[in-house]
Amino acid sequence: MEEVTVGEIFTIVDESEEENSVEVLAKVTIEGTNYVAVSFLDDVQEETEEDIDIFFLKIDEDGDIAAIESDEEFEKVSEAFDALLDDEE
Repeated sequence: MEEVTVGEIFTIVDESEEENSVEVLAKVTIEGTNYVAVSFLDDVQEETEEDIDIFFLKIDEDGDIAAIESDEEFEKVSEAFDALLDDEE
């Protein structure tokens, strides 16, 4: 996958092999690794901001989307996105 941009829509496949379209809501780089906050496209189009489920994904060195593996990494990413979103308000 090429450089991921905010507002970009792409498809991910979940554990049950279902395809879901997601939209990139925000992007942050932590210690040289890029992460994106995404939400299901259907939620973004239908719901108010409070009802949107947000997921964090890692962009690996090949530019592929990967899951965040550890709780420690998730916490670090979650805090970075919280700070980013607070700055935007």
